[in-house]
Amino acid sequence: MGNFVDHVRITAKAGNGGNGSASFHREKYIQNGGPDGGDGGKGGDVIFLADENMHTLLDFRFRSKYTAENGGDGSGNRCTGKRGEDLIIKVPVGTVIRDDETGRIMADMDKAGESKVLLRGGRGGWGNNHFATPTRQAPNFAKPGLRTEIRTLRLELKTIADVGLVGYPNVGKSSILSVVTSARPKVGNYHFTTLTPNLGIVRRFGQDIVLADIPGLIEGAAEGAGLGHDFLRHVERTRLLLHVVDISGSEGRDPIDDFDRINTELENYGELGERPQIIVCNKMDLPGAEENLKRMRALGEGMGYPVFAVSAATHQGFDELLDETARQLETLPPILHYEEEEEPVPEKKDGEFKVVFDGAVYEVRGGGLETLLESVNFDDYDSMNWFHRTLRRWGVIDALKAAGAGEGSTVRIGEMEFDYVE
Repeated sequence: MGNFVDHVRITAKAGNGGNGSASFHREKYIQNGGPDGGDGGKGGDVIFLADENMHTLLDFRFRSKYTAENGGDGSGNRCTGKRGEDLIIKVPVGTVIRDDETGRIMADMDKAGESKVLLRGGRGGWGNNHFATPTRQAPNFAKPGLRTEIRTLRLELKTIADVGLVGYPNVGKSSILSVVTSARPKVGNYHFTTLTPNLGIVRRFGQDIVLADIPGLIEGAAEGAGLGHDFLRHVERTRLLLHVVDISGSEGRDPIDDFDRINTELENYGELGERPQIIVCNKMDLPGAEENLKRMRALGEGMGYPVFAVSAATHQGFDELLDETARQLETLPPILHYEEEEEPVPEKKDGEFKVVFDGAVYEVRGGGLETLLESVNFDDYDSMNWFHRTLRRWGVIDALKAAGAGEGSTVRIGEMEFDYVE
């Protein structure tokens, strides 16, 4: 589709939280200063911004990996690490952002200037000053910052328009758009002149109506034939369809057959077949149009669709068409907004784990235990005691015993192995 890109995949990652500091106060004439390690800074967020000056996702074809800044590590004298800088990713208005793995809708950026935080930076870890107690006055350990995951996101641009002009290639949709609005789409007497949606605005009854010239559909478009999916996604938001047919049959096709086939594609794609329609019979200035118009009017009356005869070449018939379009829009629901879907609650939380015995080693998996290991200074007695107390509090020791672990058994957590001690 040339330089027009309306669907891409990118990877994004919020910043990791900075690590807490294990530091002790140092000052002249003060021999044993207390713990004064500062906390790590929060990692930067990933924020999406709807930019009205962007009209395509082309930029994401050249850059597909985005990472926010990590939080700075804490330091002595209770100094908190620097907060990671947020990463702002600009997208065109109308971009729907999904989680690629689950398909969950994370955001619908359908308002110019709106911004949404989609990935939050990790919390900074605590410095050792938080772990001081009356019985542990010199804790020589701190907590690491929270690590964030790389997420794959799917970006889909869905044109925001009140009315969509649909129909076979070369039936005159672009010409009609140029007649009724100030838009100047590329017009030519050959198929697929239009390869990108074109937008125009017409004012009627005191309201602005946004029209989109949707590139011509072909049979099988709903299954992806030709550029079907690329075209149909731009019809999804429209409130009303102007179904344009070449009523003269100038290309040797029957306009009734064209109408039926395009409606079949709309029905196959989803709920588009239920979208209100106005049948626009274009090319009334050509021979054969009058006879076909009678057949189309009979069909339209049976389906409850109004039928209008127009000619883009002679600029005739559009006032009545636009009046009816405005009247219908007054009673139709607003432009479709894709509601964000809640992220499912993770199945595993800190303290939830399982013990697996392979005949030689008892492995403890899950429950945030690897993050816990990063918090431990294995050369420090107090830190080791804190580690063992945490394992006991979480029930790891009891679970190991229930699984058959005894004095001297080998226990593995992450990449570290320990001897089980009662």
